[in-house]
Amino acid sequence: MAESIFTKIIKGEIPCHKVYEDDKVIAFLDIHPVSEGHTLVVSKKQIDHLWDLEDDLYLHLMSVSKKIANRIREVINPPRVGVMVEGFEVPHAHYHIFPLYKGLKATMAEYSPELEPDHSKLAQTAKKLRLD
Repeated sequence: MAESIFTKIIKGEIPCHKVYEDDKVIAFLDIHPVSEGHTLVVSKKQIDHLWDLEDDLYLHLMSVSKKIANRIREVINPPRVGVMVEGFEVPHAHYHIFPLYKGLKATMAEYSPELEPDHSKLAQTAKKLRLD
């Protein structure tokens, strides 16, 4: 399998707005967020399907996702924090964790991946959310 964009981010070949990292996972802001704080929690091991992860890695990925979600609740304080697994754009197991202000259908309708990323705002958000 060819290296995914996430593998290139993990290797440091592509920059990211990192909020968490350990030996098994990395979490960084989506450059086309559905809302401020939209974070990707990614397995450092490149495996296409989430359901193919070994159980301990799967559970660790979910545990880190919970930490990120709670940090979003603490810092951004949205009514809800959502989690989504879709896996069509990048064949590399990961979760999307993001603040929700209305139903998911309405939130996704506002998602605009064609806009140029605001790296200054992303850097500020990453600094606020960073788990050290």
